[in-house]
Amino acid sequence: MITELRKKSQVTIPKELVVKLGLKEGDKLEVIEQNGAIQIVPVAVYPKKYLEDLKEEIGNIKARMRSGEQPMFDTVDELFAELDGNDR
Repeated sequence: MITELRKKSQVTIPKELVVKLGLKEGDKLEVIEQNGAIQIVPVAVYPKKYLEDLKEEIGNIKARMRSGEQPMFDTVDELFAELDGNDR
């Protein structure tokens, strides 16, 4: 698909790509140059506090796994079987 560079260095992403990728106004896109080619990649942006909290929670889960407190499962089916057993 060909698009045109406009004033203020703007380009229009063809509508069929916008629809195919599920993009909407306000979505964040990263523009990358790699070996002379321009790539436009959709990205998710999260608040720093959210990422810090997530990192802390992952650290807590890893600590529980090391201590044996955190149950571990080889398959998703095993996880769901355990969860079904806890609901009864």
